[in-house]
Amino acid sequence: MMTFSVSKGIMIYFKKLSVQPFVVASVLLLPLSTGNASANEVISIPASQNSAKVSNVLQKIEKDTLAESSVQEPEKISQNATSVSQLSDVRPTDWAFTSLQSLVERYGCIAGFPDRTYRGKQALSRYEFAAGLNACLDKVNEIISAGLADKVSKEDLATLQKLQEEFAAELATLRGRVDALDAKVAKLEAQQFSTTTKLNARVIFSLTDTFGGVGSAAVPAVNRTTDASNTTFSYRARLNLDTSFTGKDLLRTRLQAGNIQNLEDATNSRMTRLAFATNTGNTFEIDKLYYRFPVGDSLRVYVGANALDSDDIADTLNPYFESSDSGALSRFGRYDPLLFRAPSGAGLGLSYKINPQFTVAASYLANSGDAPNAASATGRGGLFSGAYSANIQLVFSPTTDLKFGLAYARAFEPSGLVNVVGSTGSDFGRRPFTNSNDTSTNRYGAQFNWQASKGFNLGGWVGFADARQESGVGAGNTANLFNWSLNLAFPDLFATGNTGGIIFGMPPKVTSNSDSTRVDPDTAYLLELQYSFRVSKNISVTPGVIAIFNPNHNALNPTTWVATIRTLFTF
Repeated sequence: MMTFSVSKGIMIYFKKLSVQPFVVASVLLLPLSTGNASANEVISIPASQNSAKVSNVLQKIEKDTLAESSVQEPEKISQNATSVSQLSDVRPTDWAFTSLQSLVERYGCIAGFPDRTYRGKQALSRYEFAAGLNACLDKVNEIISAGLADKVSKEDLATLQKLQEEFAAELATLRGRVDALDAKVAKLEAQQFSTTTKLNARVIFSLTDTFGGVGSAAVPAVNRTTDASNTTFSYRARLNLDTSFTGKDLLRTRLQAGNIQNLEDATNSRMTRLAFATNTGNTFEIDKLYYRFPVGDSLRVYVGANALDSDDIADTLNPYFESSDSGALSRFGRYDPLLFRAPSGAGLGLSYKINPQFTVAASYLANSGDAPNAASATGRGGLFSGAYSANIQLVFSPTTDLKFGLAYARAFEPSGLVNVVGSTGSDFGRRPFTNSNDTSTNRYGAQFNWQASKGFNLGGWVGFADARQESGVGAGNTANLFNWSLNLAFPDLFATGNTGGIIFGMPPKVTSNSDSTRVDPDTAYLLELQYSFRVSKNISVTPGVIAIFNPNHNALNPTTWVATIRTLFTF
């Protein structure tokens, strides 16, 4: 005796009522005398019974276009085999080989696993057998409806009728389930929001405390920290409406609300700003609006009307920490602020994959507030005369686990909008020149990321900017800024899905300036330790601590600490 069976857990394609290969094969390989088997019993047959009587059904039905056209399935799920040789674990010496060959090449109702295996040694229930029988009955009905009734003999129909009678209860149950599923699908289609738009959301709860020491009274107020403990509990909610018209493009409309304050008021340092700090006064607003679409196989085009950022287009080479939802806790730790925090919001971006090793990205982005407004009397406004940045980046990937990036950006920030370091450094770094005069910058950066092993990733960046004062008293003054960071990530630390992280670096610092009074006197360092663990598929918790040594690049300021617990809900 030889047992021929399959797993109870294999999915059945209800749309076409086609099933996995072993199920359909079993329909034509098993004997008719199974009346005493229970609903979940494994059916055993003698190896000598090669289902000659039933397999004649297939042998007498010639290959037809109807059978071929009805079995196409997406590659990512599983495809119907067109040759028995595509089933990698079926060999000519197997007892079922001949009948399988007929099923594949004549009947066309076998769908393999995604890895093209047959898995014929697993257990088969009567319900799975009935599902396979139902698929074959439907196929015969299709052949008859197509005017090919002469290809099915009366003896073949009698054999199938006996099988149908034997499994009447199971067939009724399966068809009842399909009818119920069809009803649910129809209801969903009638009530769905859109056929092209999907809603996904991310909500952050943040419990944060800051503490540190008070600097010397001789230190200017902007360069002082506080020793007062300040505990806050706040949130940020984002709703993404993702629309696709072709399956390859994306129109993203993001709504956002939050009350997470910057920590500058508590610490007197912008270096303590959290990555997810957002304060809309608890009012939802349109936070991001852009359209992305492919041109051919290598080019991707971005058109943004609001909050399209350079890091949406270029690769930050910081995969474990770039996200404000699930990455670094500190704003500085996400990516190089000198490169990726220049003015942005509305404009055009391109990403082109030259070959598997080289990718180039470029963008021109204007400040979201300036872009829709005509130029003012001073000529500062609009898409090309207000705050803007023009970026280009080249990424080299010698292997799939190693990447190097080189980037350049040219930026202009008019008076009142100057924030060269994107609120990650000292006040001198934010505004290198007095009175927030018009400022232009050339920004240069290099990044790398190395997935050294499954459980260890190393990355970092170095960035430099030369700034020039373009207006006011002292026009023509120049200043240089510098920053760097090194980060370590430990994927699946202690448990699958959990990640440990260490970030250490120097926030942007003014290293030289024509105005010697606006040079940072010392060097600040940021250290972040975090551990993100998954509570469930939709909930993750990330406790961490951030230490700022010599805040605001002034050694007179004692270390400032930020302890936070970020809880992320996704749905």
